[in-house]
Amino acid sequence: MASSLFGSSLTKELDLRPDQFTYLLDLAATLKRDRKSGTEKPMLTRKTIALLFEKTSTRTRAAFETAANHQGAAVTVFDPQSSQIGHKESIADTAIVLSRMYDAIMYRGTAQETVEELAKYATVPVYNALTDSWHPTQMLADCLTMQEHSLKPLNEIKFTYVGDARNNMGNSLLITAAMMGMSFSIGAPKSLWPDQELITKAQALAKANGGEILLTESATEAVADSEFVHTDIWVSMGEPESAWKERIDLLKPYRVNAKLMLSAAPTAKFMHCLPALHDLATTTGKKAAKILGVNDGIEVSSEVFDSTANIAFDQAENRLHTIKALLVATLVAP
Repeated sequence: MASSLFGSSLTKELDLRPDQFTYLLDLAATLKRDRKSGTEKPMLTRKTIALLFEKTSTRTRAAFETAANHQGAAVTVFDPQSSQIGHKESIADTAIVLSRMYDAIMYRGTAQETVEELAKYATVPVYNALTDSWHPTQMLADCLTMQEHSLKPLNEIKFTYVGDARNNMGNSLLITAAMMGMSFSIGAPKSLWPDQELITKAQALAKANGGEILLTESATEAVADSEFVHTDIWVSMGEPESAWKERIDLLKPYRVNAKLMLSAAPTAKFMHCLPALHDLATTTGKKAAKILGVNDGIEVSSEVFDSTANIAFDQAENRLHTIKALLVATLVAP
């Protein structure tokens, strides 16, 4: 299981070469098969991992803790109340101290600068489990999921992201597609596209790797013939409801419903990194639905989310297997 990634950090997708990204996907698929067949062998016995959370988490925490447990490693969870990072202790000092006690450090929070500073001063691998700029562990899970639901290699897959693309998912999907030579489109209001500098970089990467990038304000054009249609949540509980209305009004044409899915390939699958406002079962969902003027989902309709096209829960499970692969690849010595 030795790899060129031993001792490496993952702060963003561009930390990986395409062959390393592919290696992690292959390793994840192997580890997943081993787990399902009951033949998995722990390779991280006596390893310890610090999990730093500045943002709340369900899937990320579950995936890292379970992956570590399956492989024999122990974890310590630090939430904002149990860590001094950035408050009484600098990020650099935190990285140095934790490096002397742990074999790896995971960070989930807001600023990309924080995870990069942790990686700069740590002497152990540091993993970005989400910042406002990048979401590399989600990209591994998404690509493994697309591989599982397609007979094509990644560089022959065509997929789309619709909705608010000026966020970590928009950035990460754009760069991952370009890096891996995929055909990728974004359907979003121009004001919610990724930064132009990032678009230019992605277009250059796509050209070098044989991929294609399309950005359009037409959801229908973006989705046309796509095998996978991704979206993400439109609103956050941390935002004022006045901001919700403006965002929802802007994004109405990009709601993934049955009509929009008709523009995709006949066997197209729906993807979402979760949590999703696909019904009225949450307080946020109820408030947002009232603003949108619908009786079911916001960024995705209940009809699509509850259909066999939805593979979002496969994505969620694959967070476990791809994170496990990342831990093994970076912590098992050659």
